[in-house]
Amino acid sequence: MSDHYWISEAQLERIKPHFPRSHGVPRVDDRRVISGIIHVIRNGLRWRDAPEVYGPHKTLYNRFVRWSRKGIFNRIYESLVSESPKPKRLMIDATHLKAHRTAASLAEKGALHVALGARRAA
Repeated sequence: MSDHYWISEAQLERIKPHFPRSHGVPRVDDRRVISGIIHVIRNGLRWRDAPEVYGPHKTLYNRFVRWSRKGIFNRIYESLVSESPKPKRLMIDATHLKAHRTAASLAEKGALHVALGARRAA
């Protein structure tokens, strides 16, 4: 079983109406590129680390940036969300947090307890 992510033909047909029209030169395979973009984002990869099965990493990056600036991905998301029933529960996952490089030394200096105590008192 491959670890590569591929959107189905049905999924592609569902989002295709939101794609911009091609001006002159036909676009490369939309299914391959969209699947590559999703694979990179889902796995937290750098664009250059995208598997070759999705095509050149520069194509993935350029399509993502160009369509993001045009709001294409936002329109796709809004369309998919509007077709779904309202969820009973919403969950937010904040597992990816960046900390300043000096944050690790706060516990050693005792400053972490001081900062947390000041926050609780406020």
